Order: sequence, then C-alpha cells, then structure tokens
Amino acid sequence: MGIIRCLFVLCLFTSYAQQGEQDEDRIVWDPDRKLTWADFQGDPPGGGQVAALTASGISYSFSSMQRGGEMVIDYEVTASFYPSRSWYQRHLASAKILAHEQLHFDITELFARKFRARLDTTRFTENIKAEVRKIFREVNLELKVFQDRYDLETNSSRLTDRQWEWQYNIDLELAASHE
Repeated sequence: MGIIRCLFVLCLFTSYAQQGEQDEDRIVWDPDRKLTWADFQGDPPGGGQVAALTASGISYSFSSMQRGGEMVIDYEVTASFYPSRSWYQRHLASAKILAHEQLHFDITELFARKFRARLDTTRFTENIKAEVRKIFREVNLELKVFQDRYDLETNSSRLTDRQWEWQYNIDLELAASHE
C-alpha cells in the first residue's frame, strides 16, 4: 500500500475549521512560552461581558505504510493558539484572566498528548485514514467537554480557589506526560 498523507486542524471556541492553510499565524504550544495579551489580536465583539476568548486547537498530519503485514504510522500532532481569532476586552483584562486563558491553551496541549498516545497504541488497518480521523474526532469531543467543564467549574476564572486547583492539576498532568 502506498503512503497516505493527511492534515487536519480544529480550532476550539470558534466555529472555524481549517484544512491545509499552513500560512496562518499561529503560536505552537511551548512550555517555556506563555501567552501575553499582545498575542490576542482579534477584535472582541461589541458590548459583551466575556473578558477574553482563546482560539486554540489540535492539528495533525501523518503518513503511513504497510510493513510486514502491519500499518506503520508516522505523525505530527501540534497544539496551536491562533492570535487573529483570539481576543480580549482591555477594560476587563487582568493577570488572573490571562492565566485562565493560558490554561485553556495548556489543556489543548494536554489533549494533543492524549491524541499522540492513542496514535501510538492503536493497531491500524488499511482503513487508517478513517481510523485516525475517528480518534481525532473523539479526542476533540473529549477536549471540548473538558474545556467547558473548566469554564463552568471556575466560573471562567471568577472562582479563585477552583482556578488554582485546575491550574495545579493541569500542571501535574502535563509534567506526568512530559514529552
């Protein structure tokens, strides 16, 4: 079987899905690079009470080949932040809210790692394209539920104790799954 190549991107918190647009400005998750308000370059909607929105998502590409009767996969999975679709309201901005938005991006990286782990442990068939796509959809659904729970349980950063608990737990999970 020949090599299969695919690229998919899902941007969370926006209804925008993109495929194959490599030139878009994005920030790839890096443990040593934290978001700043300057990274949020989109225009906020008028009159809203939402302080900020993080547009982040998981992208992947892969190639595969059949070797020794098994499908072998080579992949790249990336957690990205999209500055042009992320925004904040200056009059509501604070360090606390920025930390909340950073954690949304960190959670995206955590689920990118979960996606990588699933790719590493799955035995694929010749229907690999559909199988990878299915895993991607499942991970992104889990990510959306998790992100929504984070906002709900922290009341979008307003519950300081819960925000701190989430920060601590996500930091632990990232450290435990360090790549």
